[in-house]
Amino acid sequence: MAAEKSTPMDRAASASDALTLSHVNTPPAQTWNYLRINDVSFDVPAPSPSSTGAAFNRLPQILSKVETGLGDEAVDWVGRMADGATYVEVPAHTRREEPVLVAVDDGHPFASAGVIVREGASATICVSASATQGSPTEKGASAPTTGSALRVICERGASVEIVEIVASAAGRQHLEAIGVDCAEHASAVVRQYALGGAKVAMGLAANLAGSSAHVELTNRYVVRNADLLDVNHVVRQRGRNTTSDLSATGVLLDDATKTMRETIDLIHGAKNSRGNELECVLVCGDGVTNKTLPTILCDEEDVQGNHGATIGTISPEQLAYLACRGLSESDVEALFSRAIFDDALAHAPEATSRQAVVSRATSIFGDAFAEEAAAGPAATTDTNVER
Repeated sequence: MAAEKSTPMDRAASASDALTLSHVNTPPAQTWNYLRINDVSFDVPAPSPSSTGAAFNRLPQILSKVETGLGDEAVDWVGRMADGATYVEVPAHTRREEPVLVAVDDGHPFASAGVIVREGASATICVSASATQGSPTEKGASAPTTGSALRVICERGASVEIVEIVASAAGRQHLEAIGVDCAEHASAVVRQYALGGAKVAMGLAANLAGSSAHVELTNRYVVRNADLLDVNHVVRQRGRNTTSDLSATGVLLDDATKTMRETIDLIHGAKNSRGNELECVLVCGDGVTNKTLPTILCDEEDVQGNHGATIGTISPEQLAYLACRGLSESDVEALFSRAIFDDALAHAPEATSRQAVVSRATSIFGDAFAEEAAAGPAATTDTNVER
């Protein structure tokens, strides 16, 4: 009988040695320890003794100064686990038409990348995580884990759009780090979609160093079963007239756990700057655990900072109204969840990320999602979903 070939995911999951990343997604301003919201820990496979972080050494040294929201310990670990690094430079005053793809999957569980968008240039970057396979872990070993780290520098007047899609299957862990530095009049638009994974950490930090720099961050998530999603967003506004807009919307089902940390740091000198944070959470399960930590730090007088969070359930009146139109409670929950997958599919900029959305959605909603995705946006949504 022929021996089965092991995949990179299998080898990472079954490593004899494991280590614990103890301070993942730590916010700049921490709160009382008993709230258990200051960070999250991950048990991950240990890098091989010969691994020295060579992947990141292949990137320009300037990228090492870019902060990511995930934390240095976790980012260093991803760099040591990655086989290589991807570096892309967009020439000044050009538009890169083809999206830069940073993808992790069963065959390539780890990725390290850096992008420099030169003055007046623009580009789209897609980060996709879609691991679906992996053998059961050995006793004492870590769960099958993927990870990616992306650092971006936007020079004067440059713009970048980043689309993140985390669509890992059940039982998988994923760590994702993103850091963006924006110079004068530069802008970054980020769309994050957390669609699957037993334990997922997403950390993003944006440094608005130049005057009139701007970041717009939209986060959408669906957390099901007993899965855990941990998010850390940090925006440091240093330049004058900088703006940041952070918006998150999600659905929590069953026994899901979610932690959202959002910090806007209005640093001394950032006169006339403005920052906004807003989260809206729909709770659809009696066992749900939701933690939200919106924070505004301010060391400058002439600034504006706003934050808020809305957390609620579908009211009995709304359920009664929809029941009169033939929708059960599970149908209604599926509609809200399905809307986030549809939004992710609409904004996925290339084939790999679109396939990641379709594969994950098909495992939840059935083959109807794949058929409707192939038919185009005009297809009718099927609400008969088995959860």
